[in-house]
Amino acid sequence: MNNRKRWGFTLSVVLLLSLIASACGTKTEETTKVRIGEVTRSLFYAPQYVALSQGFFKDEGLDVELTTTPGGDKTMTALLSNAIDVALVGSETSIYVSQQGSDDPVINFAQLTQTDGTFLVARTKVDKLDWNALKGKVFLGQRKGGMPQMAGEFTLKKHNIDPQKDLQLIQNIDFANIVSAYASGTGEYVQLFEPQASIIEKEGKGYVLASFGVESGQLPYTVFMSKQSFIKANPATIQKFTNAIQRAQLWVAAKSVDEITEAVLPYFKDIDVAIVKNVVKRYKDQGSFATDGIVDEKEWNNLLDVMTSAGELKEKVAWSKLVNNTFAEKAKSNVKK
Repeated sequence: MNNRKRWGFTLSVVLLLSLIASACGTKTEETTKVRIGEVTRSLFYAPQYVALSQGFFKDEGLDVELTTTPGGDKTMTALLSNAIDVALVGSETSIYVSQQGSDDPVINFAQLTQTDGTFLVARTKVDKLDWNALKGKVFLGQRKGGMPQMAGEFTLKKHNIDPQKDLQLIQNIDFANIVSAYASGTGEYVQLFEPQASIIEKEGKGYVLASFGVESGQLPYTVFMSKQSFIKANPATIQKFTNAIQRAQLWVAAKSVDEITEAVLPYFKDIDVAIVKNVVKRYKDQGSFATDGIVDEKEWNNLLDVMTSAGELKEKVAWSKLVNNTFAEKAKSNVKK
């Protein structure tokens, strides 16, 4: 064999061995697409955006597609029609579906927030709130049957205020227009989410006097949920998803307000950084961000009490029927700080 043939043969062998080694040493990374529908874009959901920005979903092999489907009814419709795989919405929506007699119930599998996220805002700043001062006043509330309104009514009743009798209650303004309605002069008091409450304060058009989240106690307020059929067909995906959320929850609990702000800013580019910091601090300080995904029975029963008080519960739905803590418990056990 002459030198030219020998070198050609040697090169072929080397290339062949390289291809074999490459094939044996390379592991194909498979990703699973998961479509999330969030009920609104809110700093209240900071751990979800942390899971995205810090790559926790990606680490679990998930390709997450996030869309905002404004309103609990629209979010649930998207879930039931298979337009999304996972909904981030209030637990009360799963109860409403159950009350309609669904044969494929919507199951709560990972809690994200554990308090109401709204605040009582007034036009006049006071050092100490006297709840009785609200009586007879015009109160701009939230949508009837939604968790914000129910938590608000629960709190008002706790302070001996009948929302229907003691207030001039306005509930016919669309969620997206509540802030502008209040800013333009409608109502003496208003119930607002963040960052709208902080923005109103910054503009000098109102002042936060109380937190409905603190007043109404711990609730499975915003939870990741899926149809039972989807969970049964994709348990590994649901576990990976819950693992990523658990990592994000621990990250948020451990990090500073500035670090959390930096992590979520890509999802709130139109909001002033100082406002974002203020909102994150407010929610973090009052313990709104859940530190694990477990929906415990006490929280669930508090939710049922709130719904009963609002007249929105036909009959009590057992915690065990609509909650599956298996994935959250495993994530809590396996995901380390």
